[in-house]
Order: sequence, then C-alpha cells, then structure tokens
Amino acid sequence: MKRTSATITAPPHEARGHQTLSAYIQARFDEFSRSQKDVAQYIVDHLDEVAFQTAEELARRANTSSSTVVRFSQALGFEGFPELQHSAREEYRRNVASGQAAGSATTSPEPLFSLDQNEFETAIAADYQNVEETARRVSRSDVEAAINAIASADRVLVCGTDQMAFFASYFRHLLMLLDLRAEIVASPSQEALSRLGRIDDRTLVIGLSAGRPHPLVVRAMKLARHRKAPTLAVVDATLSEVAKLAQIKLYYSSNSPAYVRSHTALLSTIQALAYGVYSRDADQYADRIKAFRLK
Repeated sequence: MKRTSATITAPPHEARGHQTLSAYIQARFDEFSRSQKDVAQYIVDHLDEVAFQTAEELARRANTSSSTVVRFSQALGFEGFPELQHSAREEYRRNVASGQAAGSATTSPEPLFSLDQNEFETAIAADYQNVEETARRVSRSDVEAAINAIASADRVLVCGTDQMAFFASYFRHLLMLLDLRAEIVASPSQEALSRLGRIDDRTLVIGLSAGRPHPLVVRAMKLARHRKAPTLAVVDATLSEVAKLAQIKLYYSSNSPAYVRSHTALLSTIQALAYGVYSRDADQYADRIKAFRLK
C-alpha cells in the first residue's frame, strides 16, 4: 500500500506563500474578531515574548482569555497554540540570525537589578525596557514628520479617552506652553463633539490609543480623514485601527508585569515631541516658558 504523505509540514502561513507569521497575521487581520485582533496585535509587536510565553500569559498580556488565544491559533490554521508558538520561535530565530531582533547587539548591558527582583524592581525594569524598545523602533523620519505637523498646524486636536485622557490633557498643556492652539477630546460630551465638528484641513488630529481604541477616537480619525485633515497616531499596537487611519504613526511599548499597561514610554514620546517643537525656535519660546515657571 502506498504511504500517503503526512499533513502539510510547513506552517499554514508559509504554505500560503507568506514568509513569516507576522506577515500572515497582518494580511488576515481584518478577518479576525475584536478579541482575536487583540491577540494578533500583541503577537506582531511582541514576537520575542510570544515565542516563549504560555497561552495563559499571552492571554493576560493581550487582555483576553486563553480560549481566545487557542481559537485564534486555529483560525490561522494551526492545531493549537503550541504550533503557533513554534512558528513564532522560528521567525524570532531568523530575526536574531539576521540581527533584526531587539536586543541582538553584540554586547549585553549590565542588568538593572539582580535576578531575585521584587515587584517594585520588576515594574521599573519593565518601564526601562519599554522606553528602550520604543527608542529602537521609532523612525526618525516619522518623528520629524510629526514635529512638522504639530508646528505648522493652525489647530491641534488631541483625542484620548479613559486612561488616555490624562495624556491628552498633558500633551495639550505642553503645546499651550509653546503658544500653540491645542484642544482635547476626552469624552463624548457636547463640547467635545463640537470640537470634532470644527475639524478642517488645517487641524492636526492626534489620536492616543492603548490596546483596543475607544470608538470616539476612531470616529475622530475617520472624520479627520474625510475632511482631509492631517493625522498623527501614537499607539502601542502597530495594527491598531487608529494607526491604520493615521498618516503619521508613532509606536510605543507598554509591556507591564502589573495589572495595568505601562505608559512610561508614551509619556516620554509626548514630552519628546513637545521638546522637538520647542527646539525649532528655542529663543522664541524661552521668555514664555520662563514666565510660566515664575507663576
């Protein structure tokens, strides 16, 4: 009896002509459910972690359930999570071999803390890594484009709700110190909606997002696109809907061992953008900043 060949040995994404798991996930992203998109976003942006995490740990980091992780694996054509993880490890190893993986430098820096870290040290170490990863992945051309857009806009509208509302307000504060006309949309109030209604092609709309974006922020970005307004997204997921709607995209890392996301890298990004605008004409802004400090 002729022996039949076993099931396809190549991973499903490679069998369909895709070179990497990440590319396959991005190509099929729109097909997934909302909870599956959370898993997809996390895998694409944190391949090095997914390669060695359990399904339960991945679910916790992606703010979903382990059963969703399993269903997502099966939706991609894998039998379960172990097969997906094997594919993630293969891609990660190829990236390391080609020098693309984070932390693939020839010399390793001295660790911040000893191996027996307490909870405080673990959180601090995670924030340090988030800032470092954000700095490694940021594009200088994207940063320059973002600073140009802020400096040249007649009006800046920063959109961020829930946990992002604080950062939207702080970003507005930094821009107003530079005498820029800045407003925020932080809730679906009548006043906020009227600000959205005034979006035009001279308004820069900035969307802040952590994880799954709030519908109000998505609505603002869609309205900005419809009215041909310039848009900037500052997000912790490259596959975020807010990022897909924006002309300029800045990614920040938000990994955290705690029960909430880390926003240290987001804060650094916001302050760096404001400083970039300030540096364009420091002499012009110096007296205004000095006057504020004396208040």
